[in-house]
Amino acid sequence: MATDQELRQRYLRLLPQLNERERRLLVAADSLEEGRGGISRVARASGLCRETIYHGLRELAADDVVADGRVRHPGGGRKCVETHDAGLLPALEQLLTTATRGDPASALQWSSKSCGKLAAELTAQGHPVSYGTVRRLLKALDYRLQATRKVLEGSDHPDREAQFQHIHVTAQERLDAGEPVISVDCKKKELVGPFANKGREYHPTGEPEEVNVYDYPSEADGKAIPYGVYDVGANEGWVSVGVTHDTAAFAVATIRQWWDRLGQPRYPRATRLLICADGGGSNGSRCRLWKRELQEWADDTGLTLSVCHFPPGTSKWNKIEHRLFGQISINWRGKPLVSYEVVVELIGHTTTQTGLRVQAALDDRDYPTGIKVTDAELAEVQLTCEEFHGEWNYTIRPHNRAPS
Repeated sequence: MATDQELRQRYLRLLPQLNERERRLLVAADSLEEGRGGISRVARASGLCRETIYHGLRELAADDVVADGRVRHPGGGRKCVETHDAGLLPALEQLLTTATRGDPASALQWSSKSCGKLAAELTAQGHPVSYGTVRRLLKALDYRLQATRKVLEGSDHPDREAQFQHIHVTAQERLDAGEPVISVDCKKKELVGPFANKGREYHPTGEPEEVNVYDYPSEADGKAIPYGVYDVGANEGWVSVGVTHDTAAFAVATIRQWWDRLGQPRYPRATRLLICADGGGSNGSRCRLWKRELQEWADDTGLTLSVCHFPPGTSKWNKIEHRLFGQISINWRGKPLVSYEVVVELIGHTTTQTGLRVQAALDDRDYPTGIKVTDAELAEVQLTCEEFHGEWNYTIRPHNRAPS
């Protein structure tokens, strides 16, 4: 016969590996083996109460088998709190509904709907529950922790889908003909200096890179303004990092640099260029300076420039956003942009497994704001609007070349 210490060690090893019913049957069988006083001895060694052992003895005597691998008989165990408190679920749903729909009388209108606060409010209403029970009920009601999702784009233009289709068809025709198609836009401006940057980067444990606590622009060494040109057919990008303002002159200057360094060597026989741009900002469809600067560049190169603008509120559909800017953000995540040189190097070393290549350069020229383009100057632009939304789709031809 095993000693009390040996019996206790045996139960410490076995009982955690067994379910509720298996534990009952084991200790009940051991108590029978012990003989007189076996129930008390097994109860002390296992830590289970005598009633549990008696329950196991009754199961052994009746040869009771629980079907379908269950631990308890159907209906066994303590009932859930919502079964004897019929008002609990409606009270919880009311709290969630009023807090979501903006009822000013809701106690949770202006606070986070955590399980602890929901449990406290339900208890105050006469439905005592724990936060664990609230979590279980929320799961049963198909509630999950969710972050906000950016889907609202403002007003929805009735010809939004038609313009998307127009851009797609036009771009595909140009690509099939071997002509250049570019997507342009300005990335979010960044403070230059030891400031926190979203994301994480590998460092020795306990040695994160130290940055400023506050992102005050007055403590920055300047601001970086990355304006990008993405060559859709070549999967290649060019980014000019400005230091003053994002203006139409800066935007067209960036396109000029792309053409001189990347575009013209790749497309030496090109006579046309398609530019896909957002509807607002420095390259907006209503920006007069944008069109005047494009005219000057067309005169210098002899290129015929076709422009397609995305409808209002749809800038995230522009290919440069997810094919170039998104990859740049991934490449410099967690890295403080401490200088303009760091910004340029991080952009220029952005690559993807699908073959994206990026070149970048600093443009430290001054691009002043507030430049006005007169009606007379605008009239000099050789602009031809298309029949379908001419304000979004137009062509600018050089003055020294007749329209084709």
